[in-house]
Amino acid sequence: MADLVLFGTEGCHLCEDAEGLLLRTGLSFEKQDIMAGEQWQQRYAIRIPVLLHPPSGSELGWPFDEEGIRDFLVQTGIEFGSEISR
Repeated sequence: MADLVLFGTEGCHLCEDAEGLLLRTGLSFEKQDIMAGEQWQQRYAIRIPVLLHPPSGSELGWPFDEEGIRDFLVQTGIEFGSEISR
């Protein structure tokens, strides 16, 4: 499993925005459609997009920006380089 999972669903423009932001940062993440599992639908239905760090269980809910992602990575102990600009 990836260090980061982006929960969302098809047709969600906020999820597309979050994915684009993560792609611009150069971070490796896995996308997970909440429609693929009832437990994800129940947990994230009105909260998507949500970025999850599975090893710690930490979540970052939308809205977030590059600074929010950077802070989240620091909290979860994920190493990152200059790919996230200030």
